[in-house]
Amino acid sequence: MKPTKKASEMTVKELASYIDQSVLKPEFTESEIRKYIQEGIDFGCRTVCINPSALDIAREMTKGTETEICVVCDFPFGLSTTKSKVMQAEEICKDGDVFELDIVANYGWIRSGLMDKVEEDIRAVVEVCHKYGTAVKVIFETDALTIEQVKQATEASIAAGADFIKTSTGFYTGGESKGATPEIIQIMMDTAKGRCKIKGSGGIRTREHFLQLIDMGIDRMGVGYRSTPVVLDQAPKA
Repeated sequence: MKPTKKASEMTVKELASYIDQSVLKPEFTESEIRKYIQEGIDFGCRTVCINPSALDIAREMTKGTETEICVVCDFPFGLSTTKSKVMQAEEICKDGDVFELDIVANYGWIRSGLMDKVEEDIRAVVEVCHKYGTAVKVIFETDALTIEQVKQATEASIAAGADFIKTSTGFYTGGESKGATPEIIQIMMDTAKGRCKIKGSGGIRTREHFLQLIDMGIDRMGVGYRSTPVVLDQAPKA
């Protein structure tokens, strides 16, 4: 959605409301998970985005704050069976306190043109999440797809009831990783036409890029823990 004022005129709190602070690295110790969740809370990020094993920590730390919990599901490849994805989504969402679930579309299926299977796979997870009031973001891994495939995946996700579509996992290794370029965000926006929200993730590391995407009308951004203070202009000065 287009903002009512320029991003450059927004307060830190207003800017932070666009951020899902990413705390997803598999090698993180518990102390590192706690450190970066706390930073996301301190900055006022909309959510902290975590792996399922960190859910109890996130529940403890975000309780009573304005920062919500976003959990990834079948991440980062999206290659589990639909039944397995549904079971994981149920386990994550059943207590009713997970704000959003980020799932990975089977982008091998997208590349194969199996859009009916893609839609069915997403819908099965969406139905579970919505039962518990959890919104669903669908990650396409856009760097692996053509523009036409991104458009098709957008339509399939909307048909499946997804709340957001999202560019990247940040863990793509199959080629060049560009992430949330203005060009791919514009394509997703033009295809969605307001029927779902748009989240950019991957490669958002500068304040200029961050502000540009807000001015374009993006709804949310996944920002790595190192980049959050940079895009908010809160990094320590040299």
